[in-house]
Amino acid sequence: MSAPFATSLLGWRKQTKTGKVVANNADTDSETSKLIAERILEALGVEPGGVSADVPENLGSALEHAVCDHLKAALPTEAPAHAWHIDHKKTVADFAQFEHLDRVAAAVRENATLRVDLGRDYLIKPDVTVGITHPMAPVGTRPRLHAAVSCKWTIRSDRVQNVRHEFLQMIRHRRGRLPHLVVVTAEPMPSRLASIARGTGEADAIYHVAFGALERAVAEVNNVKQRDDLSEIIEQGRLLPYETLLPTLAGW
Repeated sequence: MSAPFATSLLGWRKQTKTGKVVANNADTDSETSKLIAERILEALGVEPGGVSADVPENLGSALEHAVCDHLKAALPTEAPAHAWHIDHKKTVADFAQFEHLDRVAAAVRENATLRVDLGRDYLIKPDVTVGITHPMAPVGTRPRLHAAVSCKWTIRSDRVQNVRHEFLQMIRHRRGRLPHLVVVTAEPMPSRLASIARGTGEADAIYHVAFGALERAVAEVNNVKQRDDLSEIIEQGRLLPYETLLPTLAGW
């Protein structure tokens, strides 16, 4: 089980300090990360050897566009009864539950005190937005934000906090139904996946682009902590295969 674009993004890169070739989703400072990531590539059938010349250099941006392009092409076929709006880096204020934020932003621009007190971190632009327009909605009605997708090629502590902060702002500021708040990632270390999967539920779920390969890799490496963390977050329904995102959005 893997995303349709997984093998076009996952590949080999040169580790700058030693000149060795490692997987491009590995933390080069972690032997466990490198080992699991290498086994993921093996499970996906990515040939070992030299640096993969055809994978993008900016993997974070490439993942965002890959997810956006895939959902944009697949959702209308999966659920043709809906009018879908899939975009990259669109502000949440463009959607019905958050349109009042446009008025807040206008007031903040005109008032220095409000700029200090409120800041501007409520003007969130998720990596990928999925909107729906109701068939009976009046002309000019803004679509409802159905899902916000945060794409993180790998997971680090600062990225975890950014995701939590953005999702918490959407939870606090919405007026109406909460969108599906999810993370899509290629992170190979279950302990790092657990750092965002655990907690108070700012993110509904984490979708892994190479879920089946990750399971196989962790089993082969047999690191007790990584194995236990992976088992926990899968059993708790916190880590899911990317392939389940499409039917979830279509039916949720």
